[in-house]
Amino acid sequence: MPVLNVAFVGSADLARSLAKSNDVRDIESYVYKEERDGHTSVLSLLRPLRHPERLRPLLSILNVAKVGVVEIKAVDAALGEVLVSFGAAGIKRGIAIVNPESGGWVDSEQVKMILQQAGLDSWKLHESLPDAHDLREELYSHMQAASEGGSDGSLVLPVDQHFNVKGVGLVAIGYVQSGSINKHDNALILPANESGVVRSLQVMDDDVDIAVACDRVGVALRNLREEALHRGCMICHPDSDALVRHDKSKIKLKTAPFQKRLIFTDDVIHAAVDLQFVVGRVNTVESDMIIVDWESPLWIRSQGSPSILISQLDAMPMRIMGHVEEIECC
Repeated sequence: MPVLNVAFVGSADLARSLAKSNDVRDIESYVYKEERDGHTSVLSLLRPLRHPERLRPLLSILNVAKVGVVEIKAVDAALGEVLVSFGAAGIKRGIAIVNPESGGWVDSEQVKMILQQAGLDSWKLHESLPDAHDLREELYSHMQAASEGGSDGSLVLPVDQHFNVKGVGLVAIGYVQSGSINKHDNALILPANESGVVRSLQVMDDDVDIAVACDRVGVALRNLREEALHRGCMICHPDSDALVRHDKSKIKLKTAPFQKRLIFTDDVIHAAVDLQFVVGRVNTVESDMIIVDWESPLWIRSQGSPSILISQLDAMPMRIMGHVEEIECC
């Protein structure tokens, strides 16, 4: 069941016109299923709640999504932060839709300029709201290219929820970021360094034998303590060496467009990658390199790491400082 995760920043009305509401947490999920080429293909729209008040939900959807949709009601600081965030996350496939409130007006040429400055010049810009069917078709056109290679490599599965289910037991929920997980696999949970056995898997409310990259999966685990699980912990296969633990990192930061603030020693920063949101304190600033002590372990893929977003929550109105160009464990 191919799934395209879409980072959707826009109104609930537009989301509901495209897909059916499926789940609400700090992120709203909307799902649309359609039979295409003999199998069910799924559009999963992930809409962060309470932005710009809260940044983490926006960063979380950028950690998961391969394609973006941004509905533009006005050109303001919040829009700038959103577009810069998409650019820093490396989401090169996307759709921007100019759709001002009744009586309002948005300058499309100004939007084009901001998209280009944010590194999103490859995005398609609609200067008015397109038909819902046409917009879904446009998203489906990205599905194959966006999913290529995702199931290659080692399993990386960050956990964002867990609970006990009567008759099932301990269940961890998260997005498969790379690789795949099978029923009856042995699973290693980090940083607890404890193992369990996959009792069953569920994707889109269906029991499955395997979950692959882009799937949001419920993993029922046996022989595991509940205390081993928490939001931001990672599931991988034992002895895979898929992840490298960073307690202290040396990073080279690519500063985000429009960001004028500098990072200094003793500053507090946040790293967002693979659904982690880890607090760090700057130990040293050496030219364009920064050494950071992390409050809790930051897990980085040993191969093919996605963009690591760096933010400062007090740096309003532009909290995105940039993304990591180079990182090494100290």
